Amino acid sequence: MPASFTYPGVYVEELPSGVHPIAGVATSNTAFVDYFSQGLINQPVNVTSFADFTRKFGGLNSLSEASYGVQQFFLNGGTSAWIVRITDAGQPDATPPVAGNAAAAAKISLNDSASTDVLDVTAISPGVWADEIQVAVDQQQPAGATTETFNLVVRQATGSAGSFQVLASEVYRNLSLDPTSASFAPNAINGVSALITVSVPSSVSATDLPAVATGFEGKSVSDPTIISSPSIGPFTPLSGGGDGGTPQASDFEAGIQALDQIAPFIFNLLCLPGAVKLDAADCAHVYGAAVTYCTAKRAYVLVDIPQNVQNAAAMVELLTGSGSPLPAPSSAAGVYFPRLTIPDPLAGNALRDVGASGTIAGVIARIDANRGVWKSAAGTEASVLGANLVTNLNDADNGSLNVLGVNVLRSFPVYGSVVWGARTMLGADQQASEWKYAAVRRTADYIEESLFEGLKWVVFEPNDASLWAQIRLNVGSFMNGLFRQGAFAGVTPTDAYLVKCDSDTTTQADIGNGIVNIVVGFMPLEPAEFVVLQIEQLAGQSS
Repeated sequence: MPASFTYPGVYVEELPSGVHPIAGVATSNTAFVDYFSQGLINQPVNVTSFADFTRKFGGLNSLSEASYGVQQFFLNGGTSAWIVRITDAGQPDATPPVAGNAAAAAKISLNDSASTDVLDVTAISPGVWADEIQVAVDQQQPAGATTETFNLVVRQATGSAGSFQVLASEVYRNLSLDPTSASFAPNAINGVSALITVSVPSSVSATDLPAVATGFEGKSVSDPTIISSPSIGPFTPLSGGGDGGTPQASDFEAGIQALDQIAPFIFNLLCLPGAVKLDAADCAHVYGAAVTYCTAKRAYVLVDIPQNVQNAAAMVELLTGSGSPLPAPSSAAGVYFPRLTIPDPLAGNALRDVGASGTIAGVIARIDANRGVWKSAAGTEASVLGANLVTNLNDADNGSLNVLGVNVLRSFPVYGSVVWGARTMLGADQQASEWKYAAVRRTADYIEESLFEGLKWVVFEPNDASLWAQIRLNVGSFMNGLFRQGAFAGVTPTDAYLVKCDSDTTTQADIGNGIVNIVVGFMPLEPAEFVVLQIEQLAGQSS
């Protein structure tokens, strides 16, 4: 309201509407936790394409099950993935740790003319890959320079004469070893370089310089012959990189917990393709920990099966027998059968047997984008791209597994390989769970996470009828938007969803304890899993 009315006329004032729009969260951001050939360890990194993954984590690696899963994820429609690289940390586990199995970063120390260490260079992440990094120095200074400066060239190169390839190169000019300088080497390189970090020993003075490598004198750092030469020449390679041992159960658990670091971002799907390489007890333990974690995070685990499970009878035995590597049934997980084969470019395109989780995550992402999270990622439009089934199943096989809550992949004429199941691991007929279908579980997760993020403005607001009305307005608007998109069953909004927040849900005792209760309900869309056609012959009738 204006502070005062001083003249006759029209006064305009803007009033707050009380509208706080609730935006829907992502539904198919997928996390992969496994061994990779390079990248930061136990630190999740977002990638948005397979090329991006290759730059940051080294691309396909025959020892990394998840590297093929990431490739399949993007090939089948995925757009955003969180990658967590793990390696054996050396803790005692199912087998004794091998000496020296911890991952190590390649390093080198550059000396001055007196052979004194003046600049320590370390690969940005551990791994054998970092032994391909090479560095070179020149000391050309710009005209009029009054301080000692140097230039540093960094490259990642592989191969030999005739097949030599520079994978990446970086140039840093006019660097200084003076901590007070604006061009102090660690400040100019660390956090900028995709290949290295550097440090300067405390004993180094500002006038010390790294020695110029033989053969580099007088050559410009931008000289393309320096960057492309197959010989080391003036370049000095880093050394000592190590990949570490095969991840154990505890390493997978640490990698899963590392996903806490992506906040305020979220993930929706979790893939652990390498877990099936563990023994049955450890695999079940890892997947159990993943399910517990994802239940708290409103996310969904895509469970892979061991490579030796090749037919429907073996899959039934896996579910019903003792010592199963699968987790206990949960609505926060789904299991898919059979595994897939894909051409492996690292083995001359020979077929490689891979888990289905990365592929299924891509299919889910594609269906979510095209139809919405409430549409089951199954059916003829849920085609599997770039992969074939390890074994083809018939209707009888499908029936024996479907009633146990296993999502089957089928191959049909015209349609090719498709996802032909839409259940959670609580989807067995005998369990009669309300969370039988994955789309229902994931829709509920989507609504819960969207409201969780979209109602944070409510905290510390006066807990009265005015606040309750605003909550009903904003949550109702969000739910009605979903209804209009076809997310719920029911002909009218009243049939489809419920939003209640008033004195019935929030008592005076709740108000005294600082609690506001909001009741949100929805009528889920359950898939038409069984389509029954009733056909009869009509006898001819006289007029």
